[in-house]
Amino acid sequence: MPASPIRKLVPFSDAAKKRGIKVYHLNIGQPDIASPQCGLDAVKKADLPLIEYSHSAGILSFRQKLSEYYKTYGIDVNENEIIVTNGGSEAILFAFMTCLDPGDEVIVTEPFYANYSGFAKLAGVKTVPIVSKIENGFALPPIEEFDKKITPKTKAILICNPNNPTGYLYSEEELNVLAQIVKKHDLFLMADEVYREFCYDNCQYHSVMHLKGLEDNVILLDSISKRYSACGCRIGMFVTKNKNVYAAAMKAAQARLSPPTYGQIFGEAAIDAPAEYFEQVLAEYTKRRNIVVDSINKMDGCLCPNPKGAFYAVARLPIDNADKFCQWLLEEFSIDGKTVMLAPATGFYSTPGSGTDEVRISYVLKEEDLHEAMHCLEEALKVYPGSTRK
Repeated sequence: MPASPIRKLVPFSDAAKKRGIKVYHLNIGQPDIASPQCGLDAVKKADLPLIEYSHSAGILSFRQKLSEYYKTYGIDVNENEIIVTNGGSEAILFAFMTCLDPGDEVIVTEPFYANYSGFAKLAGVKTVPIVSKIENGFALPPIEEFDKKITPKTKAILICNPNNPTGYLYSEEELNVLAQIVKKHDLFLMADEVYREFCYDNCQYHSVMHLKGLEDNVILLDSISKRYSACGCRIGMFVTKNKNVYAAAMKAAQARLSPPTYGQIFGEAAIDAPAEYFEQVLAEYTKRRNIVVDSINKMDGCLCPNPKGAFYAVARLPIDNADKFCQWLLEEFSIDGKTVMLAPATGFYSTPGSGTDEVRISYVLKEEDLHEAMHCLEEALKVYPGSTRK
């Protein structure tokens, strides 16, 4: 199992805090925005005489309500095409285990969400990377790059849209390119779309479920963690119209018995969160994104594309080694008793040597803290021993 680039430096941040250093956590996508009150109230008011197993696919009323939620995004699925999972993580694992055999290959555009590697290892699946470039904002690589990577072992393509870690939002045209490849080679198209609520600058979200003629090829992976600032609920969704895939995933769902009861109670009620909730959240994340992107791009030798979705950005810094730099920030650097914790981007690549001068930043802190964190980063780059500035 690969180490998590998001959490592997936690012992160093813990040690820094024990020394009295304030650490600004930009390493992990843990929102600080309050969860919808309607969801919290539903959990508080739940009067259960006992906490029993739910249906292995999830509570029926929750799945029915999820079906209605998806329809608001033009995604036409019913309650019998949805499996509620223990977080989006389990949905990813179900997808790998049901659609690929050990030794099979899944093509992933990199940088990609680090846990894809871990779950691929668990399932005995090989991730085959296609590198997107920071110079063009991590846009989808040309179709020719996909054709070069396809072998008899290739069974699926996996994307994250909007993207973690880059914040890139795939266009309708790019999804149609993927559709051509999937049809040509009869592959599965897996899409992690947990950040659909977070699209900026009036940009539009397009789902793989909108693609025509791919109903049996598409698997939607979802979660309430980021949508409702409810990471601890551990509720995700595995969605497919492919009856054989659904039946296979249900065997895994039955083997692990059921998803969490209280998480489902929260998730069902949270669907009723008013539009104003998301409008406020989107406005807040837009301001936070602008602080991070504008600040980094003003720093000498730095580059940070402007994300159109999610709440992450990947930045290129004038550093020799991202892992070393992120650890140095916690072990040896502070200014006014403060430092910043970042995720080295090397953990979001599987191509050796990639991401060594890049970091992922989660802009999930309030504006004041983000300004302080950017100040820490700017000052750190001035004195880092491994600086590549000329």
